[in-house]
Amino acid sequence: MVFGTVELPDKPIMLPPFVEATHCIGYHLTRKGRAVADRVVSVLGYACPDITYSPSLYPITAALLHFMPEEECYHCMASLVASKEKMFITQTKLLNEVTWKTVMQIAKKHASAAQHLSRLSGAIGPERIYADWQWWILAALPFPHLVRVLDCFFHEGIKVFYRVALAILILFHKHTSNQNSEWYAEATKNGVDHAIDKFCRNMPVSPTKLLRTAFSIRALSSQYISRVFIKTEMTLKSKQVITGSRLVRSRSSDNLPTSQSQVNIQMMSHTLTIRELFTLWSWLPVRITMYQPVLLYTTEEHGCSLTTFYVRVEHHEPTLLMIKTCNNEVFGAYCSTRWFERNQKDERGNRQAYFGTGETFLFSLYPERAKYPWVGCTAGSGDKGEEQKVAHGSELFMAADSKMITIGGGSVYSTYLAYSSSLHPLRAKYPWVGCLEDGKEGEGDVKTPHANSLFMAADNTMITIGGGYVIAAVAN
Repeated sequence: MVFGTVELPDKPIMLPPFVEATHCIGYHLTRKGRAVADRVVSVLGYACPDITYSPSLYPITAALLHFMPEEECYHCMASLVASKEKMFITQTKLLNEVTWKTVMQIAKKHASAAQHLSRLSGAIGPERIYADWQWWILAALPFPHLVRVLDCFFHEGIKVFYRVALAILILFHKHTSNQNSEWYAEATKNGVDHAIDKFCRNMPVSPTKLLRTAFSIRALSSQYISRVFIKTEMTLKSKQVITGSRLVRSRSSDNLPTSQSQVNIQMMSHTLTIRELFTLWSWLPVRITMYQPVLLYTTEEHGCSLTTFYVRVEHHEPTLLMIKTCNNEVFGAYCSTRWFERNQKDERGNRQAYFGTGETFLFSLYPERAKYPWVGCTAGSGDKGEEQKVAHGSELFMAADSKMITIGGGSVYSTYLAYSSSLHPLRAKYPWVGCLEDGKEGEGDVKTPHANSLFMAADNTMITIGGGYVIAAVAN
């Protein structure tokens, strides 16, 4: 049990997805202290589901635990996260990127060392170096220096980190301006990024001198920093107005379900655990993660009739179909379009056979975690920058009529289900061949046979997932 007890669990505590495992710095905490830090961060993630990316939250928590008990540490971190007047901790991937770009812009104007850094960076480029700016402070500085910096940070906000980062650049420039110095040799031999990290770990000045250098930088007011920050944020947002599968997701899970929704899912579903929910949520289209999940249909409560399935589900868009076998395997499909579309007719009065969009995908959560997206999402561009065409047979996403439901397809089928009246499925899982064959690196588009691209079908007697020579069926 993680919450509601002072006793630490025997098993490791699952950290929220916004934490980066490579930056879970403990600052010499004991094993018990690390477990307490894990619990504080875990509770924060549970209580603040709007935090989607905040790698600096864990090390700051660990530093506070050196000076206060767990309860006070939690309240302090909750206050920092909730602060509106001053920014202390970035909580999204976008704002994290805005901060390092802000440091880069400020450094170009207020520190001549920035030009020196650009010259030394060479082919690496300054962007890659500035991207790690906060780890100069949180990961590399000696602990006595870090404590003094954090003392100012808790009073002034993130602008203290900006000043300290500029101070590090100024001091680094001072110690590398001489080509005969050891730090210049280090930068030319192992790269500037490695040299700065080593320079911070072996900081040649005292904490007092570091802070004096940081706060002696003039014309660096909060208003100026705010203007640069807002301008940078607007620029990045304008560049990110892209849609569909081309949107690159962060390493964390964006817009995780709220804590209440997590509880609801645990109570309503025996199929999905919270850990599996986090995994599945990271695969959904970004805009869909803004919604909270609602359980529409379950065989435990609503029975096994496809008619009931359609009545309860067909007007909702999108839907997640999740199946758990008697062997505890969990897999399913993300269906991007309403099942009611199966009744739509064309201009000739014929019902359309297939519907859906390229956002439809298949997935497996246990025992293996895998996502099988539409091949068109990964086809990419040709050598001349032209979009590679996807075969027509690879654009048939969902199908349903009075006899079956189909989701996915390929010569090796996404899922094979053979249900009896008691809904005990046979054990077998296969990825869609289109995900494996089409768009291979160095090859053109490999056409998938039409019969292998039939994805979903359904009627009042069965559900079909997969297509081709063997049909995956769910029957009464």
